[in-house]
Amino acid sequence: MEYTVQGLGNLAGISTRTLRYYDEIGILKPARLSPSGYRIYGQAEVDRLQQVMFYRELGVDLKTIKKILDSPGYNVVAALEAHREKLFAERDRLDLLIENIEKTISTKKGGQEMSDKEKFEGFKKNLIDENEKKYGREIREKYGSEQVEKSNRKVLNMTKEEYDEVKELEKALLETLGEAVKTVNPQGELAQKAADMHRRWLSYFWDSYTKEAHMGVAQMYVDDARFSEYYDKASPGAAVFLRDAIRIYTGVKE
Repeated sequence: MEYTVQGLGNLAGISTRTLRYYDEIGILKPARLSPSGYRIYGQAEVDRLQQVMFYRELGVDLKTIKKILDSPGYNVVAALEAHREKLFAERDRLDLLIENIEKTISTKKGGQEMSDKEKFEGFKKNLIDENEKKYGREIREKYGSEQVEKSNRKVLNMTKEEYDEVKELEKALLETLGEAVKTVNPQGELAQKAADMHRRWLSYFWDSYTKEAHMGVAQMYVDDARFSEYYDKASPGAAVFLRDAIRIYTGVKE
């Protein structure tokens, strides 16, 4: 079956303006143009749009989505299976948060008591899911699922104090990194302070620390646009700067 821009927009629940933009940036081209110049989309384009919308739901930016979909090794079935796993994880996270809220309401109404550990289980699960979304696939490929699961268990076992500490440390790291970038000196005191803060931040998640692994993660921040964007929000070029600072901090050569 074929669709016009209007027809595909209605089918997918998105605006025709969005579809025209997708055409302009090359992420979703029409199958052909009608004699009157209207965009016409076929089944292949419908399927591709579904993939785009899946990735958008997972918070992936359009530039990265296009790179993924245009990759010669892209496998639709594998991608759908990955989407399914992420949605299952999201469902589990929401179920845990709902349970957490229900227990809290019951406690406030004079019902069952909640332990401090129970109060923060939902938030810690959310932290794991955020990290999986940002770093999961690459970290699993680089270090193996066993190490990732160990890291996740470590997060789930965090105390309230440790949970608060890691969130505060992440905020302080970004602020320090932003100031360090202004010095244009990855060997400087501020830059090395940021590198050390990053090591301490990783220690909350990693089962064990090595300089080589630290450097590997720093390089990944530069190689993958999604990670670069996260650090570059602190200051343009922050991901590269942090990588260079960590290289000096660890002494690990390329």
